Amino acid sequence: MNILIFIIILLVLVLVHEFGHFFAAKRFGIRVDEFGFGFPPKLFSFKKGETEYSFNLLPIGGFVKIFGENMEEADFVEVGFLDKEKTAEKTELAKRSLINKPKYQQAIVLFAGVLANFLLAWFLFSVGFMSGLPTSVGNEPKGYSATDVHLVLVSVLANSPAEISGLKSGDKIVSIQSGNDIVPEINPDTLKSFIISHPDKEINFSYLRGKDTTINIAQVIPVKKTPTENPSVGIAMDEIGTVKLPVFNAFWEGLKLDWSVTEGTVLGLYKLIAEGIEGKGSFASVTGPVGMVGIVGSAYQFGFVYLLSFAALISVNLAIINLIPFPALDGGRLLFLLIEKIKGSHINPKFANAANTIGFAILIILMLFVTYHDVIKLF
Repeated sequence: MNILIFIIILLVLVLVHEFGHFFAAKRFGIRVDEFGFGFPPKLFSFKKGETEYSFNLLPIGGFVKIFGENMEEADFVEVGFLDKEKTAEKTELAKRSLINKPKYQQAIVLFAGVLANFLLAWFLFSVGFMSGLPTSVGNEPKGYSATDVHLVLVSVLANSPAEISGLKSGDKIVSIQSGNDIVPEINPDTLKSFIISHPDKEINFSYLRGKDTTINIAQVIPVKKTPTENPSVGIAMDEIGTVKLPVFNAFWEGLKLDWSVTEGTVLGLYKLIAEGIEGKGSFASVTGPVGMVGIVGSAYQFGFVYLLSFAALISVNLAIINLIPFPALDGGRLLFLLIEKIKGSHINPKFANAANTIGFAILIILMLFVTYHDVIKLF
């Protein structure tokens, strides 16, 4: 089930991205040869107008073939150099090639996929607010308060006392007790103080997990990492409740959350790349397809709104990654477009195609490395 849900989310996100390119190209009169659902081998297709709509075997996204996009030599016909011997049909065809459109139109077509992912994330966050979005207490929109507030574990360290006892991220803590000592009012501060004051003593964490209404109990013994440190159990926690908004406010707050997530993702990606350049990078903080399947399972277990939020986060990540100025990505194509604008002529098609092919190969190798580390984490 987790794999199926992940495939559906990935299919929707990629198709929305490709539809952005498709829609912009159509609006500018650029010929679109094919819009594919999934990846080949092809199962069946139909043609509407000049565009073929294909349905393919591998349901892991989609693609759009825009005439002149890859600067293939057969398509590389500049309108300004067409001579009188060229037929009217070829002249019209050249005019409808992406590479012969004004640079600003080409840029819009290339950026449209990224914009579509940002818009999708905005919509999903907004629907989340309409349905009731989990929100940290203190971060609620102005004029609204969170309801159904619980102390939630936002992370559990690997091999920590908490993980060994069976606690997981997302668990809602309902009571804390050690012997006859009970925490009367549970919040991050009272729980932290309770753990510090009970070193080497067994603490019972009563918690709820996902949609299950059965109260579970985990027995955890705080430990000290060093003699000078306070005892800990290896958890990070926050008070999280549900915020439900009317439609207009939901879209406004959804837009603000979309922007906030975008900022955080850009900073995180910048830090990851900077650490990689400095030789301090690690795949431990990167999650690939295998790891995402597990996250999807957790999100689905907690509820549909969590799944919407997860899909929105992935949509933002997909948009930002595609903006990186690297060959084979939209950002790389936009970079080539900027270079063409500066130099006043087209980049050599053979060079552009070779760069995109090499860039794509590097991305595949990188994905294989990330997937390998995802699998290693499972054992």
